[in-house]
Amino acid sequence: MNKILVVIAASAFAVAAFGANAASSKALAAQAKVQMPQARAMAIKAYPGKIVKEELENEKGGSGLRYSFVIKNGKVSHEVGIDAKTGKLLENSVEGADND
Repeated sequence: MNKILVVIAASAFAVAAFGANAASSKALAAQAKVQMPQARAMAIKAYPGKIVKEELENEKGGSGLRYSFVIKNGKVSHEVGIDAKTGKLLENSVEGADND
C-alpha cells in the first residue's frame, strides 16, 4: 500500500512541476520581443548546424532574458545565446567550455 502512495505522490509532484514550468515559460515568452522562430534563425546564422536543445530562460547578461540553443555540427556542439528582448548575440561557444 505504501508503494502505491509513493507512486501517486511522485506522479502528483511531477504534474504540478510540469504545470508550474509551463506557466513560467508562458510568462517568459510574454516578456520576449524576439519570438522563438526569429531567435532560431539568428542562432543558426551564428553557428550552422542542427538545433538539439532550445529554451527561453532568465540568465545574467544582456537584458536578462535569453534564448539558449545547443547546435550540433558534426561532433561539435555549440551553445548559442540570443537576447530575447534585443535579438543581440550573447554567446557562441563550444558547449561546456568554461569561458569565464
